[in-house]
Amino acid sequence: MREWSADAVTGLTSRDADIRDAKRVEQVVQDTRPDWIVLSAAYTDVDGCESKTELAFSVNRDGAVNVASAAKRFGARLAFLSSDYVFDGKKTTPYEIDDVRNPQSVYGRTKAEAEIKLLDLMPDSCIARTSWLFGADGKCFPDTILKLAASRPALDVVDDQRGSPTYTTDIARAIIQLCRKNASGIIHLTNVGDCTWFEFAQEIVRNAGLSTAVRPVSSEQMARPAPRPAYSVLSAVSLRALGIEIPSWPDALRRYIKERPLIS
Repeated sequence: MREWSADAVTGLTSRDADIRDAKRVEQVVQDTRPDWIVLSAAYTDVDGCESKTELAFSVNRDGAVNVASAAKRFGARLAFLSSDYVFDGKKTTPYEIDDVRNPQSVYGRTKAEAEIKLLDLMPDSCIARTSWLFGADGKCFPDTILKLAASRPALDVVDDQRGSPTYTTDIARAIIQLCRKNASGIIHLTNVGDCTWFEFAQEIVRNAGLSTAVRPVSSEQMARPAPRPAYSVLSAVSLRALGIEIPSWPDALRRYIKERPLIS
């Protein structure tokens, strides 16, 4: 909402329209008659999805279908935010847009099934897969690392999962370009470059000027309810084909640290 200018933009929260409520979603779309709908609403608690499966599917898959159905009825285009978790993480080279989906977590399954249903319902919809999101307005990995680093002499961080950290400001700007270019199909949308969570944490601490030690550990040592892809780097070919460039993740991190509110 902050980045989008020169167009009339309406921002809706779950209080305005719970995407699980098909009738309410349809009413909102009928009232606003948008050219584009950007569907970023989701249940994103990856570990929580493992135990709240019904909720996860009702929001991430069925809710997305409700929005797509309303978009189709009233002639709106749809941009849907998806995830690197639709892949199993067994590759060692960046995932292309046509690589086989094989999600290993409930969250990944909800996103994969949503993609399939949306493309079947609206073949011209735009599905933007992204990964490792961070931003100044809420809880995210850099925020957690900085808070912990301020009070601990050392941090243990997973070093066997590799992906591309992605800054919310940069992805917002790219989504706006996708809409203005009338993009369709699957697009991979991340900051340039990749790293492990350990390498990401090292860079966060270094950029913040902190002396906290960061130690590498395995995923097995830091077990979580939901499995994570060991490798989920997304290829930038589809984005570059549209003439859209996104900065590197280290550049994005430096801007994030400047933008992030200071901890009192």
